[in-house]
Amino acid sequence: MTATPVILTLSPGSTSTKIAVFKGEEVLFKANVQHPANELAAFDNAIDQFDYRRKTILDELATHDMSLDDIDAFSGYCGSMGPTVGGIFAIDETVCEHVTHTGVNHPAILGAPLLYDFAKATGKPAYAVNQPDTDELIDVARITGYPGVYRKSHVHCLNQKEVAIRYAKSLGRDYEDINVIVAHIGGGLSVAAHEHGRMIDTNDVLEGSGPFAPNRSGDVPLKPVVRLCFDGEHDQRSVLNVVGKTGGLMGLVGTDDAREIGRRIEAGDEWARIVYDAMGYQVAKAIGGFAATLKGRVDGIILTGGVSNDKTFVAKIVDRVGWIAPVQAYGGDFEMEALAAGAVRAIAGTEAVMTYTGEPSWAGFTQEGAIPDIG
Repeated sequence: MTATPVILTLSPGSTSTKIAVFKGEEVLFKANVQHPANELAAFDNAIDQFDYRRKTILDELATHDMSLDDIDAFSGYCGSMGPTVGGIFAIDETVCEHVTHTGVNHPAILGAPLLYDFAKATGKPAYAVNQPDTDELIDVARITGYPGVYRKSHVHCLNQKEVAIRYAKSLGRDYEDINVIVAHIGGGLSVAAHEHGRMIDTNDVLEGSGPFAPNRSGDVPLKPVVRLCFDGEHDQRSVLNVVGKTGGLMGLVGTDDAREIGRRIEAGDEWARIVYDAMGYQVAKAIGGFAATLKGRVDGIILTGGVSNDKTFVAKIVDRVGWIAPVQAYGGDFEMEALAAGAVRAIAGTEAVMTYTGEPSWAGFTQEGAIPDIG
């Protein structure tokens, strides 16, 4: 292996494949290869896209005069590993067997099989870094008042932990030694309390809790939604669509583009201003709640995701929560950088590489009298 390792990072999405190559933590190239709908339509299931995505990656490397032989390590976004602690896992047969037999039909499940294929072909290591199903919640954070419904962790883990690591470094400290609250504000919105390197509480971005987001409804009063479900006009799909795709800013003002909303506000659109302020208000309120989770011992508040590039939006959150702790904005997302940085830590031995067992970090409460999880 070269003195400074060359790392290929990968994130397969529903309509694109993100690919990047780093020398250490310095980016050599980044690409987001879009896949035409007619090409994807040829595949019945996401797993059937394996060869198609593999060729996409190799072709992109070739356009930069590179091949797998130039790569020292592989690191990727690996969906469907199930709940685990955060950190770095070696990608092996067990990981690949698990992610391809969960019933999930999303290209994110291809991350591990593709990287493992490359690792076997080259004899180089492959890693899953802070995988998206990471679940480190403390027990009391899981309980809800609806028997059998428990809170789980579905959060922008990779970017959340990356910006927390960066913030800790700016303080001359380690991530494991600080307490921070991180709000990722993008198409989805997640706010999490990080205590000494673990995300001990968060909203659930997948199941629809927390502040509303550019295209997700977030927390809403339950009874009106229940009545909608049984009014004879709405079916499960239409309601879930508002929860996860067309709610939030999209449903309220007709766009999920924060820049467009900013232009409308400048032009005097009062409704757009109220709605946009409300999203920031809900983010600030969530941050305040997680300050209580951390018992007030907060070393910093971090804002990240695309909306965190909006200085006016950030300033309004700072106005509400700046009394809790210093606020730092890292606008955008750093997922590919996070994957590369994780591989660097693994290779250097500064972070332990774990072996994946398939055993979940949480699979329900086992105490006498506990009500089973109904999912």
